[in-house]
Amino acid sequence: MLSQNIHDKISKSSWIRAMFEQGEKLRKIHGPEKVYDFSLGNPDYEPPQEVQASLEKYINGQTAGLHKYMNNAGYPDIREKIAKKTSAETGLPVTLNHIIMTCGAAGGLNVVLKSILNPGDEVIVLAPYFVEYGFYAENHGGKLVVVPTDPSTFEPSLVALEKAVTPKTKALIINSPNNPTGVIYSEEILKQVARLLSNKEREFHTQILVISDEPYSKIIYDDAKVPSILALFPNSAIVNSYSKSLALPGERIGYIAVNPGIEDVELLISGMVFANRTLGFVNAPSLFQRVIGDSLDAAVNTDEYKRRRDYLYNHLIELGFTCVKPEGAFYLFPKALIPDDVEFAQRALKYNLLIVPGSGFGCPGYFRLAYCVSMETIKNSIGAFKALAEEFKG
Repeated sequence: MLSQNIHDKISKSSWIRAMFEQGEKLRKIHGPEKVYDFSLGNPDYEPPQEVQASLEKYINGQTAGLHKYMNNAGYPDIREKIAKKTSAETGLPVTLNHIIMTCGAAGGLNVVLKSILNPGDEVIVLAPYFVEYGFYAENHGGKLVVVPTDPSTFEPSLVALEKAVTPKTKALIINSPNNPTGVIYSEEILKQVARLLSNKEREFHTQILVISDEPYSKIIYDDAKVPSILALFPNSAIVNSYSKSLALPGERIGYIAVNPGIEDVELLISGMVFANRTLGFVNAPSLFQRVIGDSLDAAVNTDEYKRRRDYLYNHLIELGFTCVKPEGAFYLFPKALIPDDVEFAQRALKYNLLIVPGSGFGCPGYFRLAYCVSMETIKNSIGAFKALAEEFKG
């Protein structure tokens, strides 16, 4: 019954989910307090009070038409609010007509790729990258091209990127702050990438859309700044969600913001609205469009995420791990203590540590830790990390 295509893809499916499911088994055996699960980027915090108050208002109120269909792009007044905020952040004349409400960032990425890809078109990603990008590109006939980043910084390698761009290149996905490294790509590097792509577009007489996947753009530390992709790349679109910034991963609410300077931008947006409908999303959830409209200035407590980052990072460094200190998101991406990161993750299970191999992000030799867990879990895990590190000493 199952198609061969899906059967094959299941076998390549996410290491993140595989380790999370392994954790479910360990919790039944040892109890949840003795299992240290760093596998899933599932925010530990409840949504901010503004979100909860808005939700209560709509649930208990009598808002007429709250649950009815609307334009496939979403409620105009909500899109207008997001457009004004985006325009203020980028300096571009973004209007409600450049905003499409989506079923999270995953839905938004599929909508964008469906709208631009012809069979065989290439989508470049920078490793390490979120593994689902490959499935999203394949969903719409595209081919994923994985380009390594600079191993010392995890920022884009201009040499590697230049070699990867071909006449078939249709898109470059940028994810900054990055999952899994937490690295924020610098403005200088991004300007160089912009010049490189502009030169390639002239050489090949093509257009390359830069798609910025930004669910972590509001989770940043130490006064770091996230450069604006819309301001730096004329052919660009933001795909964002409130899964991480407002701790709403289960609600599947986000948006696409399209650069108003794109040639034939109205036609591109029409295609995205069409894809939003025909991919089966129809429109983003009506209730949470309203909630988001009330909560655009709300945020989770990044100081608490920073405290957890610092505690876990400092202890791992003391134990002999090496890691680029993240400036955003809520992940650490340390180097595994043996070359085989998959074996390393399997060995960690002996100590009830749930970690995700870097191979699952196109970057073997590392592992990802999601520190969006309780501080108690982080503190209790240090002994397990110490035992794991000692196993490989000498």
